[in-house]
Amino acid sequence: MGLIYLDACLLIYLVERHARWAEQVTAAIAEAAQSRFGISPLVKLECLVGPIRRGDPVLERAYVELFDQFAPLEMPGQVFLQAAQLRARFGLKTPDALHLACAQYHGCDAFWTNDERLSRASHGLAHNILQQSSCC
Repeated sequence: MGLIYLDACLLIYLVERHARWAEQVTAAIAEAAQSRFGISPLVKLECLVGPIRRGDPVLERAYVELFDQFAPLEMPGQVFLQAAQLRARFGLKTPDALHLACAQYHGCDAFWTNDERLSRASHGLAHNILQQSSCC
């Protein structure tokens, strides 16, 4: 597999060591070690809200250091136009539509998430990697 877009929830599970999901996210990334992983500015925003809100500079720094390990995927105007189409057609929330549009714009081979709504709207691009049978 080539380029994989990572949803913010997966990074949150990873960095904050979610009791149920962190190990599965780590294993999935390890299994796809030959792939490149990408994140958008929206992923960064969503990940940093919690640590900033809680006033936790150590956790905030952990996220920023993790971000550097992934390919940055910009969000030009075309991403927002595509997100509007996705939001209107599939009833996605704006952030979800933006994530999916960004993955599509950059020609990602997969969009890893834990959100079934994205799986249905993406026509096979999005995969809920936290379900045993749906990981790429």
